[in-house]
Amino acid sequence: MDRVLESELMDDSKQAEAYARADFAEENHRFVELFKDYFPEFSQGTVLDLGCGPADIPIRFATLYPACQIIGVDASGPMIRLGEDAVTQAGLSERITLRCERFEEIAGARIVDAAISNSLLHHLPNPLQFWQKLRQLVKPGAPVLVMDLLRPDSPEAAQAIVDQYAANEPDILRRDFYNSLLAAFTEDEIGSQLARMNLTRLLIDIPDDRHWVVGGIIY
Repeated sequence: MDRVLESELMDDSKQAEAYARADFAEENHRFVELFKDYFPEFSQGTVLDLGCGPADIPIRFATLYPACQIIGVDASGPMIRLGEDAVTQAGLSERITLRCERFEEIAGARIVDAAISNSLLHHLPNPLQFWQKLRQLVKPGAPVLVMDLLRPDSPEAAQAIVDQYAANEPDILRRDFYNSLLAAFTEDEIGSQLARMNLTRLLIDIPDDRHWVVGGIIY
């Protein structure tokens, strides 16, 4: 199945609210725990979250790593506003900074001690820009962990995944999940992207039937 692009930004307030209300606790908890498993010696520093959405992962990360400062970047204004409310309610405003900004426009080089990203890449028309920016922003020797959806073999397979994992979610969220699966990348495509960007030290894993994970150290 060829990739079908979806909207790059979740700018609709109803769409953002549906996403923020959805139960991603298990997935987001697993993502943060994966970082801990991949990088057991990491404990402090400035961590960049590209595509932070409504800030659930930054909050979980800041809770697990009390010596870290988190910078969350997302180009969706509604997502950032929801995230700011969540950060305030969690009492973490002094340690989590959220910025409404396109990742391509982030200024600076070698400025963060670690980088994470969950479910951003499938939104992008040109994924190579993401990997290039990631390498530009992290300090030498910084750990990075990226997770996203894995494109199924067919539209029917995509619908089956939606029916299995989002059967009770609102229609708007089921629609977005389906479109995201069609816009996602295959394992081979991710491997090709890493090879083209000379990031072959980063390793690809397929933890389940709908995700891929890339993790490692960038020098």
